[in-house]
Amino acid sequence: MAEQMTGAQMVIQALVDQAVEHVFGYPGGAVLPIYDELFQQDKLRHILVRHEQGAVHAAEGYARSTGKVGCVLVTSGPGATNAVTGLTDALMDSTPLVCITGQVPTHLIGNDAFQECDTV
Repeated sequence: MAEQMTGAQMVIQALVDQAVEHVFGYPGGAVLPIYDELFQQDKLRHILVRHEQGAVHAAEGYARSTGKVGCVLVTSGPGATNAVTGLTDALMDSTPLVCITGQVPTHLIGNDAFQECDTV
C-alpha cells in the first residue's frame, strides 16, 4: 500500500521531482505546513527574503542567470499581492517562474477570512 502524504509533503515532493533546487520565500501562516516540510529535507534550499516582492525578483534573477525555473513560496492575501509586481515583470520578460501561495481554508473563501484574497 502506498504511503499517505499530506498536501505539504506533496508540494515539496513535486518540487523535488521537477529538479527544483532553490525556493525563494517569506513564511506566513497559510504556508507554514509547507515550510515545516521544506525544513525536514535536504534537497531544496530555501532562500529567506525580507519581502515577498524581493522573493519574486530574486527568483527571477536566479532563473535568468541559471536558465532554470525560479520558484517562490509566499503566504496568502498580502503575501500573494506583494508578489504581483515581480510576477508581472517575469511575465513581461518571459522569465520562467513558479509562485506558490497560500490560501484560506475552502469553507472560509468568500467570508472575509483573515488574509483572504482571490488569487486565481
